Amino acid sequence: MQNTNIKTRAHELIDQLPETVSWTELAYHVELRASVERGMEDVRAGRTLTSDEVKKRLGLTQ
Repeated sequence: MQNTNIKTRAHELIDQLPETVSWTELAYHVELRASVERGMEDVRAGRTLTSDEVKKRLGLTQ
């Protein structure tokens, strides 16, 4: 995602949360959104592994 729209997307996220949201809950949702967007960028850039590759790297396959 482009950084130029972060402020707009942050406003949209906040507007979706209940009026009673706490600072902790807000921080959680912001970090969750950032994490998802980083993951989506990894997928677009080809920086992913199959589940079999992960199992092999972790020594979980025989």
